[in-house]
Order: sequence, then structure tokens, then C-alpha cells
Amino acid sequence: MNLTSAQLYVLQRLSAAVLAPLVLVHLGLIVYAIQDGLSAAEILSRTRGSFVWAGFYSAFVIAAAIHAAIGLRSIAAENLAWRGARLDALTYGAALLLMTLGARAVAAVVL
Repeated sequence: MNLTSAQLYVLQRLSAAVLAPLVLVHLGLIVYAIQDGLSAAEILSRTRGSFVWAGFYSAFVIAAAIHAAIGLRSIAAENLAWRGARLDALTYGAALLLMTLGARAVAAVVL
């Protein structure tokens, strides 16, 4: 699927809009965990089997992967003068890699 520059622009801005509140919640959770002195085991005991945390962090991973892949595409186009199929392969490959690694991290924390 080839997206136009305008579509990529909108998609990156939408992914940023999704990421912003997710990052704030994530940072708030980190502060909460540090202040309460929670251990990794205690944190994992609270996240295991939770569909809420799985959904939250899955949304985080998807939005971050889309946002980063489009940003990497822009960098490659501007600095390396990549175009066409090479640029598309980089974009989709980066998104797939980030989603795969993120899904593994979510599974490790929730399952």
C-alpha cells in the first residue's frame, strides 16, 4: 500500500496525538512505582493477565511504531536521498520490526 506524503503527514500527526497521553500515563506510572518503592516482581504481579494493561501498552507500541517508522522515512528521504521501493521497504520494515519487538515486550509483561 503506497501512501501519499499528505497521508503520511496526517498518520504521523495522529500517531503523535495517540502517543502523547499514553506517554504521560506511562511516565506517571513510573513516578508512582518509584515513589512507592515497587520492585520489578511487584509490578509484574500487578500487570500479569490484565487485558487493560495489554490494551494500553499494545496501543502504545502500535502508535510508537507507526510514528517512528514515518519519522525514519523522512530522515532517509532527506539525508540519504532514498526514494521509491527502497524507502517503502525501510518504512514498512521498521514498522514491522518495532511492532514485533513491542509485542514481545507487552507479552513479557502481561502474559
